[in-house]
Amino acid sequence: MLVGCFGIQRVSVTQQFCLSIFVGGEGNRGLVKGKDLKQGAKMRLVGLTGGISSGKSTVSSMFKHNHIPVVDADIIARDALKKNSGGYKKVVAAFGPDILQDDGQVDRLKLGRIVFSDASKRQLLNRLLAPYISSGIFLEVLKLWIKGHKVIILDIPLLFEAKMDKWTKPIVVVWVDPETQLRRLMERDNSTEEDARNRINAQMSLDLKKSQADIVIDNTGSRQDLQERFSEVLSHVKRPLTWTEFWLSRDGALSALLGVIIGVLAGKKFFW
Repeated sequence: MLVGCFGIQRVSVTQQFCLSIFVGGEGNRGLVKGKDLKQGAKMRLVGLTGGISSGKSTVSSMFKHNHIPVVDADIIARDALKKNSGGYKKVVAAFGPDILQDDGQVDRLKLGRIVFSDASKRQLLNRLLAPYISSGIFLEVLKLWIKGHKVIILDIPLLFEAKMDKWTKPIVVVWVDPETQLRRLMERDNSTEEDARNRINAQMSLDLKKSQADIVIDNTGSRQDLQERFSEVLSHVKRPLTWTEFWLSRDGALSALLGVIIGVLAGKKFFW
């Protein structure tokens, strides 16, 4: 998972302002655990995060299967490294041509090994790509808002590290115990225990993420167990919008605009 390594360290002031318009501003994030979403939300942005080999991508796919749009930070990160893009040029300038494949594209596996084993280089990569990834996330959210989507999933591995958790409610964390996470990663990538531990340790611990979550999906069991837990989460996410959420969604904004136009026309007819 690319963004699990190539993080988002900050969101620009302009993006923070626009996101605050969408979701109600910093400080309004409420807990979902057994309660309705707080009225402060203006559009429901659901934060989805986890750790490497926790099953977050599987849960993300489940949301898509249920016709809920997902903004995938991993995909945005890959786009930020496409050949000749702004992010590509900065990364190649910083890390040198040795990270390139024969076709000129960035060898993500090679770059990943470099940054997973060196925290300073990982931080450098984060700083270089942060503006491109945060801008990409914001633009995708804006596009979905314009299309009229009222509920959007932000699939961001570094949701907490990037301080983007304050813009989402609820926050869903896909959790597994450390032993299961290590075993699954080694099996998935056919990697050594040392390499797998380096990748896991490069991320915020799942237990810490779990402690900051509104909703936790325990994925230590079978796929059927995961599906059952996901169904419960889905009912939370798809519950009707509050009035505040509706009026500040695209449909609500259009309804308000129509009301203003009708009011103006009625006023003209009355006074004229």
